[in-house]
Amino acid sequence: MRFYLLLIIFFSSSAVATIYPLPKGKSRLIGHNKQITIPENNLFPLEYFSAKFSMGISNMLEANPDVDVYLPESNTNLIFPTQLILPDTKHIGIIINIAEMRLYYYPKGTNKVVVLPVGIGELGQETPCWVTSVHRKKHLPSWTPSNAIKKEYKARGIIIPDVFPAGANNPMGLYALYIGNSYAIHGTNANFGIGLRISHGCIRLRDNDLKYLFDHVPVGVRVELINEPVKACIEPNGNRYLEVHDPLSTTAEQFNSHKPVPIHIPSNIANIIFHPSVNKDVVNKAIQRRSGMPISISMKNKAH
Repeated sequence: MRFYLLLIIFFSSSAVATIYPLPKGKSRLIGHNKQITIPENNLFPLEYFSAKFSMGISNMLEANPDVDVYLPESNTNLIFPTQLILPDTKHIGIIINIAEMRLYYYPKGTNKVVVLPVGIGELGQETPCWVTSVHRKKHLPSWTPSNAIKKEYKARGIIIPDVFPAGANNPMGLYALYIGNSYAIHGTNANFGIGLRISHGCIRLRDNDLKYLFDHVPVGVRVELINEPVKACIEPNGNRYLEVHDPLSTTAEQFNSHKPVPIHIPSNIANIIFHPSVNKDVVNKAIQRRSGMPISISMKNKAH
């Protein structure tokens, strides 16, 4: 009874941002996975639980491949993949790994990293990888769809207005950080799209998460977008970890296929995971499973 009371208290509050202390030295492993039991007589979709832990749908489905997106079954365990390997990049500004659909913000002058889930560009409207900066910020942005977007919607039988005014019904949400002439990190009026390929190339966040960035990220901050479905690290104690996400489809054939998208292992990752000190069976199972959670691959660990 006490457990369910705690759940009610927890789920009545709104998660805003997940803030981790940066690990010491050359460590890149942060956090610990969390787990809850879905309450009795659950009536909430997966998005409801995901939002409470600031998770995206893709991360939740990687960690819980059998969960029902629309109505998770009562009394079943739900894993929240809150242990991560930091991207192998500079710990400066904003890093967005489109492959794992997460944004990392390193506030200047602190030993912290803020991790938030994002939605990205759909197939054919891919979010590009490049280095830019926050050019400007806007509270209550309006949205002017391009002619190409209006034509796309018209082909679906939907007529959209020339301008979406600022407000709760605006697909841009309530806040926006513009990172280029055609792209922005912005909120949304459709939270179910966080952790999915759903935009026309922009980065979407839940409005609460975007407000946190809006309030804390100054104009001029460096922004780097990367596409790294596989992350690996060697921790100070010598243990090696591997984190594998399902790569983004690059063709309609891949997108519509039930076969897994092939994984490319770059040389810097190969040097870590194809080393004599690692358990090859664990590595192979991690690559096949693609759980999006760090797995210890040191030789002392056995495949399950």
